[in-house]
Amino acid sequence: MKKKNREQSLSDSRDLDGSYDPLTGNPSAIQSKKTIKQRFLKLLPCCTPSPAPSLSQSNEEDDFELSTVCHRPESMDKLQEQTKFTKKELQVLYRGFKNECPSGVVNEDNFKNIYSQFFPQGDSSMYAHFLFEAFDTDKNGSVSFEDFVFGLSIILRGSVNDRLNWAFNLYDLNKDGCITKEEMLDIMKSIYDMMGKYTYPTMQDDAPREHVESFFQKMDRNKDGVVTIEEFIESCKKDENIMQSMQLFDNVI
Repeated sequence: MKKKNREQSLSDSRDLDGSYDPLTGNPSAIQSKKTIKQRFLKLLPCCTPSPAPSLSQSNEEDDFELSTVCHRPESMDKLQEQTKFTKKELQVLYRGFKNECPSGVVNEDNFKNIYSQFFPQGDSSMYAHFLFEAFDTDKNGSVSFEDFVFGLSIILRGSVNDRLNWAFNLYDLNKDGCITKEEMLDIMKSIYDMMGKYTYPTMQDDAPREHVESFFQKMDRNKDGVVTIEEFIESCKKDENIMQSMQLFDNVI
């Protein structure tokens, strides 16, 4: 029974990433070209898989280890219904995710580690923490392939309102429905820390706070000290630079 379940798991995985030809029993000969979507996947590291159980372990321990290490994504059809990606796009995304994350999930420590490689001139740990929290929607301390594609679908294919709602959730650190100056300052500091102190032109230490003050003057319409989702979306839609930056993601995949 256990062998049958594993064979089924392998079959589902092969179907999901398109890496298996059911007619010949061989790996698919079709290879996708390297594109920006594959480089984007590099931002997501994987949990280090636990060692395979030894033959001396009991069947119960073997099954428990398998269930805790391996995460099998939902069916292709269901993911296609829940996102704005095609089956082919999901297969390419999953193939890259599985190669980088054989355990099927990403933990925060590894997420931070991979981000540090992309921004060696600064400290990206805090921004990576905030971004990880935004992807980890069920708050279980890990990001699965489903978490990844749900968030990516909004960022790349969502409407303007969908994208701005996702961005608002990133800034709303305590999830109380509004953004305070302190929350926005925490995000801004993490971005400036990530960019490093050796950028040109050199950024002043008070630059993050000045940035936040400027944003709040535009967004906090009723001057109550917090920015609501309505104020955030309205202000962003009126900012030409923000709208242009969002359009950069339209053709990533």
